Amino acid sequence: MANVDVVNLDGKKVGSVELADAVFGADQVNEALLWEAVKHYRASQRQGTHATKNRKLVAGSGKKLWKQKGTGRARVGSVRSPLWRHGGTVHGPQPRSYEYAFPRKKLLGALRSALAAKLADGKLTVVDTLEIKESKTKLYRKALDTLGATRTTLLVENGKTLTQALVLGARNLDGVELVLNNEVHPYDLLRYERAIFSKAAIEQLSEALIKTVSKRKLAQTEAA
Repeated sequence: MANVDVVNLDGKKVGSVELADAVFGADQVNEALLWEAVKHYRASQRQGTHATKNRKLVAGSGKKLWKQKGTGRARVGSVRSPLWRHGGTVHGPQPRSYEYAFPRKKLLGALRSALAAKLADGKLTVVDTLEIKESKTKLYRKALDTLGATRTTLLVENGKTLTQALVLGARNLDGVELVLNNEVHPYDLLRYERAIFSKAAIEQLSEALIKTVSKRKLAQTEAA
């Protein structure tokens, strides 16, 4: 198991935590799976509100411009024909949803890969607590600078220890996002340069991911 230092918001070591190799091991990084998870996440974020006007929606009269035969001209039924200028669009984009199903096992596998990559790059920090007595943004900015998180940062907290002071203090920080440990997504870990977990959040998340690995290995053993 990997032994990671636990620090406080002043950057001083106050303990350590063991992280399971089954979740945070360097051999767990699967770049192809990470790509799939990011593609799925970004597809689900698309609004899909694009639309073009077809023949029935474009403005214009439906009257036949001239008789069908005898004029020597090409036959035409309406000024709204797609062949005419200002006419309707043929097979243009219409509102749709880009979301599609993504297996939960693959999502959890991508999450393990993202966590392992973050730890291997030295971009994952564990603190004893993210709580500050006063909900002031400048205090959190100072704490993050002390921890070396001077650029984009993802703060991950446990739902049971989440406080109003943390929410109010972190919400106005530029380039900083606060999420719960049961809501963190591989895309979030890849998007932000540094990830700062509270000790309670990393332990609970690690425990949940270990259970999924154990169930998978048990299923493989039974199948064999």
